[in-house]
Amino acid sequence: MRTVVTGSIAYDYLMSFPGKFTEHFLPEHFQRVSLSFLVDSMDKRRGGCAPNIAYTLALLGERPYLMGTAGQDFDEYRRWLEAAGVDTSLVGIVPDKFTASFFCSTDEANNQIASFYTGAMAHASELSFRTAGAIDLVIISPNDPAAMVQYAEECRTLGIKFIFDPGQQCARMSGQELSDGLSGAFMVICNDYEFELIRQKTGKSEADILAGAELLVITKGEHGSSIHRKGAQVDVPAVTPHKIADPTGVGDAFRGGFMKGLASGASDEVCGRLGSVAATYALEHLGGTSHSYSWREFVQRYEEHFGKLIL
Repeated sequence: MRTVVTGSIAYDYLMSFPGKFTEHFLPEHFQRVSLSFLVDSMDKRRGGCAPNIAYTLALLGERPYLMGTAGQDFDEYRRWLEAAGVDTSLVGIVPDKFTASFFCSTDEANNQIASFYTGAMAHASELSFRTAGAIDLVIISPNDPAAMVQYAEECRTLGIKFIFDPGQQCARMSGQELSDGLSGAFMVICNDYEFELIRQKTGKSEADILAGAELLVITKGEHGSSIHRKGAQVDVPAVTPHKIADPTGVGDAFRGGFMKGLASGASDEVCGRLGSVAATYALEHLGGTSHSYSWREFVQRYEEHFGKLIL
């Protein structure tokens, strides 16, 4: 299967706060918030939604194509991705910009406060599927909002099967933009909080989304995920991690695992289970691409939790 992964390409600056953010918010002063958190550590990691998803697909034996825009500082990242098994030939370089940057602080309860600098990502709408060759499946993950809407339109026009994954851009996109992205999608994936934002902004219920999409996947953190089709629902538990290092990129890893199942023709339940195992590997490491495993190791861990893997 020729899979194209679109979305942000970024460097992650990950910081840890030795307390709980919620203890410092004063409800009676929400109209004027001025807070600064002194962090204990900072790590720079390769990140971005699209490389995170593509990396997991590559670990699981696929050869995904990464499509996004990066800056003048992307060369080392490109070499690393290619060595990991990700095809970067569809990445556009913006020579006078830096690659997007994600600044994220995580507290001891795994709550996160983050900011995102778009950089070269602002040029994502300059790319097009019309020059990308034959494509079997696309995932439209968080990116420049205009580009996400454009990609969905192109997929509908060209008859390309696509997954709409608005993620953190649910907060930025308007109801109309979200509706445009949902239209014609084969599958919609988001977490439970993002689903509420989608519902409020578009007025679309679960049933409304499933009137157009075959699949609606809602992830729920440590409570696993729910996979919805018309008249059917499968609930898949999360896999208990050996340790919790950092939640950054966990949702992206889930998507990569789920898409491996789609590429293999697996059942909805097996797709969700593959996503759960992939997500746990990411949770156990700092950043979305710091972990590594062989297919044999992955299958062994899958079967420890879910029994025989049948693809």
